[in-house]
Amino acid sequence: MKAGSAKPGVRSTREPVGRAPPSALSAALRGGLCLVAAGLLAACVSPPASSPASAPAPQPAPEAAPTVTPCPEGLPAGARCLRGRDSANAHYLIVMPAQWNGVLVVHAHGGPALGEPKVSRSDEDIQRWAITVRAGYAWAGSVFRQGGVAARSAAEDTDRVRRIFVEHVAVPRRTVLHGQSWGAGVAAKLAEQVNAASSASNPARYDAVLLSSGVLGGGTRSYEFRLDLRAVYQFYCANHPRADEPAYPLWMGLPADSPLTPAQLAGRVDECLGIAKAHSQRSAEQRRKLKNIAAVIRIPESSVLAHLNWATWHFQDIVQRRTQGQNPFGNDGVRYVGSDDDAALNAGVQRYRADPQAVAAFDADAGLTGRLGVPVLTVHGINDPTAFVELESAFLQTLERAGTAPRLVQTYTDDAQHSYLSDPVYPTLLAALLQWVETGVKPTPAGIAQACASFEPSFGPGCRFVPDYRPAPLSARVAPRGPR
Repeated sequence: MKAGSAKPGVRSTREPVGRAPPSALSAALRGGLCLVAAGLLAACVSPPASSPASAPAPQPAPEAAPTVTPCPEGLPAGARCLRGRDSANAHYLIVMPAQWNGVLVVHAHGGPALGEPKVSRSDEDIQRWAITVRAGYAWAGSVFRQGGVAARSAAEDTDRVRRIFVEHVAVPRRTVLHGQSWGAGVAAKLAEQVNAASSASNPARYDAVLLSSGVLGGGTRSYEFRLDLRAVYQFYCANHPRADEPAYPLWMGLPADSPLTPAQLAGRVDECLGIAKAHSQRSAEQRRKLKNIAAVIRIPESSVLAHLNWATWHFQDIVQRRTQGQNPFGNDGVRYVGSDDDAALNAGVQRYRADPQAVAAFDADAGLTGRLGVPVLTVHGINDPTAFVELESAFLQTLERAGTAPRLVQTYTDDAQHSYLSDPVYPTLLAALLQWVETGVKPTPAGIAQACASFEPSFGPGCRFVPDYRPAPLSARVAPRGPR
């Protein structure tokens, strides 16, 4: 899922690292973090010697040290920035606040971007998440070694930047893994892998996980509605592809050699639906078609073009590079409802059956098991137009099947945003996670909502938590599929 634009701010300068706690913690949350000193003392105790019969785990090759570099615009004064390129050729950025609280936040960014990764992506990420540094946390994020819908390699790159931080910058007292949008699935995948490899002698490398606006349906399930959009759009507009162009199955996104550009697709969508015009300037037929598409797919009219883009070039990436040309998406047996003539729509829409091997291949990379071994806190805007809030229901079901749901707390805000909710939300959630880790006391959505008010004096207004909200099942938003 594509992330939005970065947040503006002030330029930072280099300063030495400190370990003062964030000043904005509420009294209750400060109390929980005061246990850190005891935790650090305990960490000084030498671990028991390993059994002679146990074989040591293979250690990855050392990573090169990062280079001190000017910080991007928008970071707090006194921040120190380090850049580098890891052993897998992924660019990364590390930011140390002037007054560090000893906690590292490792960030997995949204998207995913297609094409060759750009160094500037890390600048965009930290500009958006500058609130993390303002709150006293160190921040580390990878650009990822490759573009495209490749969650497993992105998870590996994310963990590598954590290792670089520990080897060359500082040893944090706590480490929180943060995933945003598509990166939430990457972070969850990484947390699962780390938990599977952890043991008494090799503890988990992350103390807690924060997932914001997450694409958490896992693999195929997160994207099936975009095949629905392609099929329903083609029924009404018949221009993607046009009748005089070579035909191809819509699940393919685009043929590998297609010259179509996003600007050309936008022109076709405007031709059919008038999306570039004001509502009053659209023809009656354009208004009818746009209303039908939005109602059937259950997305805002304003996000039809964005989702069509993802259902075009992201699908092309998935099919050409992840499933060896086979189809991971199906809509056979789906009944579409909400149009002005559902019978005609269902009779005329193109149908496809997913290939089980393609589904399995995509799920192997992007699917989730739910076997998370640390506290997990999620936040999602109730009216998120990009990643449906109902994806949180699917994520909860995944953890319930794995028996790890007791380690999950889900929160929701009264927002219609995807890429960024508001400044006080994230420090509130990070502090709640750390208190949970330190005290073992699980937070509640109501307690988090109440604590958020104490962060507003330092970080500004924006606490819009809705403690009693529970999303509907994903099947209420996306037409369910039959068994594959």
